[in-house]
Amino acid sequence: MVTDRHGNITPALFSQVSEESDGAQHNAATPPIEVSALTTLRNNVDGRACRVRRPRRVLRRPAGPRAQHVGVPPRSPYDNLVHPRTVKKPVPQVEAERDLVVEDPSSGFVGAVVRCEKDVVHLENRFGKVRGYPLGPGFWVDGRPVVLVRPKQAAPSGPLRSASGSFYVDNARARVARAGRIYVEGKHDAELVEKVWGHDLRIEGVVVEPLHGVDDLPAIVRDFRPTQGRRLGVLVDHLVKGSKESRIAEQITGEHALVVGHPFIDIWQAVKPQVVGIKAWPVVPKGQPWKEGVCAALGWEDDTGYVWAQRILARVRSFTDLEPALLGRVEELIDFVTTD
Repeated sequence: MVTDRHGNITPALFSQVSEESDGAQHNAATPPIEVSALTTLRNNVDGRACRVRRPRRVLRRPAGPRAQHVGVPPRSPYDNLVHPRTVKKPVPQVEAERDLVVEDPSSGFVGAVVRCEKDVVHLENRFGKVRGYPLGPGFWVDGRPVVLVRPKQAAPSGPLRSASGSFYVDNARARVARAGRIYVEGKHDAELVEKVWGHDLRIEGVVVEPLHGVDDLPAIVRDFRPTQGRRLGVLVDHLVKGSKESRIAEQITGEHALVVGHPFIDIWQAVKPQVVGIKAWPVVPKGQPWKEGVCAALGWEDDTGYVWAQRILARVRSFTDLEPALLGRVEELIDFVTTD
């Protein structure tokens, strides 16, 4: 590089650097390439010549296509192919229909579907034990894993029917309860009447209340004071001729009060034995509590409330699951109370 004695660049060299600077501005968008630093000669204070380094100038590489990777072959269209044996097949979905035999492999419990709720399926094994499991994966049917789902509701082909067999009234407006009442003997009786005749009672505005013992019936009738438009109906268990219940019923029954009953010892017997999976209701010796005796004879749980809710009431679907001797008495009471 040539400079004058004062350290300045000669015109020829200055024009060359200017052209390089213009090229750097023109290619500002390209990656930079460093060039060697410019060096000039100047006189030092004592008059001796010395080298002075000037700032580096940066030039830009001309724009062009990106460099391609070398040595990488293109992807083959057969790279994503998998052997059919290694493909994971989806687990099939099976509807939890009644009497479907299902196995829980985690516990080894095997049972038939007795009912399916919103998110829970209940299985009963061959010993009569019932367990509830959440719907979803984790079950086996015929030795293969499945996903249990709720059964689909079939679209009705005709007019809808309620559990009592009457025509179902859709979108019915709520009405004020009637002044008349229906009393049944016990909580289990009230729950069974509600499950089968609940729709009819709501349409007619009839309230059903439990009666805790037939001995309290005379006092209830005196306090209720049945009259025209305020009728009283009573359903009594084990109403047979010559019994204590029959004598009380004769004292109360009148123009605006009606006492009827069924011949069963308890409301449990009003459910057909086949519905709960037995051939017949066992005979319990006298002097022994009937419900506890039934549970002991059938090998059921000692908790009568659990047995009623899970083994009996949960399996009742409609009036066809009940004995005719109960059906006629309940219908008679509803007609009597709703007559103005």
